Amino acid sequence: MSLAKLKPLTLAAKSTLNHKPMSKTTINLSILETHLPKCQNLKQFNPILSQMILTGFIRDTYAASRILKFSTDSSFVHIDLSLRIFNLIEDANGFIWNTMMRAYIQRNCPQKALNLYKLMVDKNAEPDNYTYPLLVQACAIRVSEFEGRQIHNHILKTGFDSDVYVQNTLINMYAVCENMSDARNLFDEIPVLNPVSWNSILAGYVRAGDAEKAKLIYDRMPERNTIASNSMIVLFGRTGCVTEACRLFNELPEKDMVSWSALISCYEQNEMYEEALALFLRMVANGVMVDEVVVVTVLSACARLSIVQTGKLIHGLVVKIGIEAYVNLQNAFIHMYSSCGEIMAAQKLFNAAYHLDQISWNSMISGYLKCGLVEKARTLFDSMPEKDIVSWSAMISGYAQHDRFSETLALFQEMQLRGIRPDETTLVSVVSACTHLAALDLGQWIHAYIRKNGLKINVFLGTTLINMYMKCGCVENALEVFQGTAEKGVSTWNALILGLAMNGLVEKSLEMFSEMKKCGVAPNEITFIGVLGACRHMGLVDEGRRHFDSIVQEHKIEPNVKHYGCMVDLLGRAGMLKEAEELIESMPMIPDVATWGALLGACKKHGDHDMGERIGRKLIELDPDHDGFHVLLSNIYASKGNWDDVHEIREIMVQHGVVKMPGCSMIEANGIVHEFLAGDNKHPQIEEIEKKLDEMAKKLKMEGYAPDTNEVSFDIDEEEKETALFRHSEKLAIAFGLICTSPPTPIRIIKNLRICNDCHMAAKFISKAFNRDIVLRDRHRFHHFKQGSCSCKDYW
Repeated sequence: MSLAKLKPLTLAAKSTLNHKPMSKTTINLSILETHLPKCQNLKQFNPILSQMILTGFIRDTYAASRILKFSTDSSFVHIDLSLRIFNLIEDANGFIWNTMMRAYIQRNCPQKALNLYKLMVDKNAEPDNYTYPLLVQACAIRVSEFEGRQIHNHILKTGFDSDVYVQNTLINMYAVCENMSDARNLFDEIPVLNPVSWNSILAGYVRAGDAEKAKLIYDRMPERNTIASNSMIVLFGRTGCVTEACRLFNELPEKDMVSWSALISCYEQNEMYEEALALFLRMVANGVMVDEVVVVTVLSACARLSIVQTGKLIHGLVVKIGIEAYVNLQNAFIHMYSSCGEIMAAQKLFNAAYHLDQISWNSMISGYLKCGLVEKARTLFDSMPEKDIVSWSAMISGYAQHDRFSETLALFQEMQLRGIRPDETTLVSVVSACTHLAALDLGQWIHAYIRKNGLKINVFLGTTLINMYMKCGCVENALEVFQGTAEKGVSTWNALILGLAMNGLVEKSLEMFSEMKKCGVAPNEITFIGVLGACRHMGLVDEGRRHFDSIVQEHKIEPNVKHYGCMVDLLGRAGMLKEAEELIESMPMIPDVATWGALLGACKKHGDHDMGERIGRKLIELDPDHDGFHVLLSNIYASKGNWDDVHEIREIMVQHGVVKMPGCSMIEANGIVHEFLAGDNKHPQIEEIEKKLDEMAKKLKMEGYAPDTNEVSFDIDEEEKETALFRHSEKLAIAFGLICTSPPTPIRIIKNLRICNDCHMAAKFISKAFNRDIVLRDRHRFHHFKQGSCSCKDYW
């Protein structure tokens, strides 16, 4: 009988699966067995189903089990239709219940499988030795040990606990739920272990990263199959035992695709990228089938090595074997191309993709940001159909990495308005932006947010918070964060040591360096920049020499140009100019302009105009675009009254297009960061600021302040010099701070350049005359002004 001869599906039958059966049978088991396997779509399947319902043949348990099994195995039949078929079966046996449960598990609906079991128990249906492995598997998928234990209790009550298939799934469930103790107890109680038992317990230890116990199990295995060996290669890769992984791979009598993939992944995880690529080429040459998993790994190696040509060859192989449609592969190619600077290739892939997931969008945004295309990244971010925490974090971090700190904070505030909870990576970027913008109020709010929401302060976040507080002059807050950080890395100690030194607490800084070594934390190159910087800030020449010598002798670290630069600055500030120059001449590497610049600054400070002129001329030749060196040399000439030379330097600056960086001071008030330039008259409150400047000038004269007009390198009269001095950016910021903040809140200012002698002296007088603490951070260090004195003790 042909399929066409089956009685047509009536409209009534189409509309409901609860139609009353007809008496005449037009379908039987033979017809069902013949035509059911031929169904390729619903149009062919529905007439058979309809006849079974209309004729009542659905009541035949075996026939019902056949059509249900076919429906659950067919991709063109929706699970809801399978459930409707299941609900029509009046006398469902264990096989039918198991079929429906298995269908839910295969479609990643484990909770529905567990709900079906509850219905099975309510109807007093009999579970069998195939039912419980399915239920235990559902609990494993849900990573629900509580539900798994409930099923385990049912297994014990029904007597299926001795079935090895059930036992193996229980071992796997407990292992997935990270309870290796119970998994091992079950394993040890099994009287006869089969290969699945050994593989299950081994996989559990591998998943837990317990190399020692995994190796003991592996060594005890009566038959070490390829699956077990592959698991061990994976574990050795994760735990850094590359030699062991290679040995095991080479000893394998039969290597499958997973074996090759596991060792390639092992190399990639342990940063042996060239070895990973070489093994992949061997894999291809040996004719081993390649899947998308191993290609993703080797593309990561290509990205790390920045070898885009190899990546392109792999792309060609992927297209040739026909696996390019996998979305995770597309994402890997986008990442590889963008990491290698081939952003147009990445964009072309992204635009041509048939299917994009969240990772695709995030990868493309990250790619644009890596290539410096911030605007394109933002346009794509704004057009995303959905944004997850990774999307927000990538864009916020991108802004911070490209020094666009105002946009960093603005986007973070938008994120907050949308109720999205930031992760630690996002917070690190935002706190970093607060540091650069001196936005202490927002930084403190973020710290409070972290505590309120119980977020873990890891090494990166802790270090960033310490750095923020130190660079905002809040030493006590920084120390509090340091003490409260459970996990302290070398970067955490470095932030503390550098921060204390920058804030003038040199003795405390050096104490913490000693404490760091006592705690067993090995200092690195950055640590010694902080230690030498501490000595530099207080002129501790002998101690600085001792620490400099210890870099090589005690800690076996090769000093770099920055360490030499610190020593040159230390000697120069102390007036030991000849020794500083000799140290530069003896450096094992070419001195950078910053090192020569430190000596030039020392020459100006100590009035050695001849050496200053010689070094200044040399620096202008080395770096003709550096505004600071031109200005320092010009100032040296001005202090000698050599105005012709001053004009010559300024003409050179004009010819080379060198523009002096204007002095800029920032101050935060009521959550808003205000910027002032020297001579600024554009601030909305400029009239109030002018009045406050007049008040400051009167009070300072009463206190005995006299402007240091030597700081003005212009050939103008003294009165004009005084006026120019009093409109320096830091004085404008202080005036604004006196208006907009109230005691005892300190006036906190960040200056982009080194504070001049006159502003330093004026700030001391202002702190006493107005009874206000002033915390000013310039390019090199902090100055804490209080009651007429400064934390730097006038040594800066």
